[in-house]
Amino acid sequence: MNYVTKEGLDKMKSELELLETIERPKITQQIAEARDKGDLSENAEYDAAKEAQGMLEMRISKLKDVISTSKIIDVAQLDLSKVSILTTVRLKNNATKVEQKFTLVPDNESDIKTGKISINTPIAKGLLGKVVGETADIVLPNGNKLSFEVLEISL
Repeated sequence: MNYVTKEGLDKMKSELELLETIERPKITQQIAEARDKGDLSENAEYDAAKEAQGMLEMRISKLKDVISTSKIIDVAQLDLSKVSILTTVRLKNNATKVEQKFTLVPDNESDIKTGKISINTPIAKGLLGKVVGETADIVLPNGNKLSFEVLEISL
């Protein structure tokens, strides 16, 4: 099961439609044009177009699979007493005393520039289930350790 927001699901559906209705016909046309140029055994254009077609079909297949197994998260059902998916967490780094704010989102909706981190990152995993006032000690993949105090949980 893939948990997504309604916006995330809509974005995936839009991308799928774009790939199927615009990109797929484009690549089919490129293959046809390359085929018309003659000998396919030494035709780099044809090989490149076939490779692009394979990549496109793989992306379409993956999107269809993710969409078919997606479940929309109901924001109204979220428990704001503890850190969970779709909650925004205000933290204080215990070493630097710097405050940060993160929103925990599904993998396909993460965007570090806007403070949205994947639920599967080490920081998010370390924060899950924590309550306001609790400390999360997190070990990063490189071995470094971070310690955060949960200051606030919101939507």
